[in-house]
Amino acid sequence: MLPIRDDQPRYIAPYVNGFLIGLNVLIFLFEWALDPQSLNALINQFGVVPAHLTAFLAGSPKYTLLAVIVPFFTSMFLHGSWMHVLGNMWFLYIFGDNVEDYLGHFKYLVFYILAGLVAMATQVAVDVHSQLPTVGASGAIAGVLGAYFVLYPRARVLTWFFVFVMWVPAWLILGYWFVLNFLSGTATSLVYEGRAVGGVAFWAHVGGFIGGALLVKVFPERMQRYPYAVQ
Repeated sequence: MLPIRDDQPRYIAPYVNGFLIGLNVLIFLFEWALDPQSLNALINQFGVVPAHLTAFLAGSPKYTLLAVIVPFFTSMFLHGSWMHVLGNMWFLYIFGDNVEDYLGHFKYLVFYILAGLVAMATQVAVDVHSQLPTVGASGAIAGVLGAYFVLYPRARVLTWFFVFVMWVPAWLILGYWFVLNFLSGTATSLVYEGRAVGGVAFWAHVGGFIGGALLVKVFPERMQRYPYAVQ
């Protein structure tokens, strides 16, 4: 199941959304140019490792406050593969412009970062002793999906279902996405509890989605509206 486009009009150009997409792609191109050893060092330094935060809170002198806080911001701009970055940017492209339209440029940027922080905090809280670094924009983008779910539940999303294409209500496709991630996160936690296994950070998706749905109600809607839509 792959969303192709939505029919929700927007009234301002999504400059911030485009900037975020471009920045994520450029950073991944930088990652792609690195040798494997340098890439691993980058991911381990700027990805979030829950055990590092746990050790810092326990009083370990090995990690500083800056060393455990900075990755919460940098990790949401790193990706593990071409499929990872392209999949994330595609969802951001489809749904992010309308959330930016609702909030305005600056508030959308703040919202995006806060949603990413909430998402990563959720993932860390679920597996506080994990030694694996977590990277990706999907937590922040999950926040965008949660906001879209709240703001435009009746918008239609043209969706590809393997052998056919059809229009689907936004609440249905985004609700399905959330339930799928919640069930996958639950199953992963039960099967791999206590084991260092990489994969998808489902709980970051869940936390980001819920966080975005709540945060968008805190941020006021931008005041100015225009009598025409921008394509």
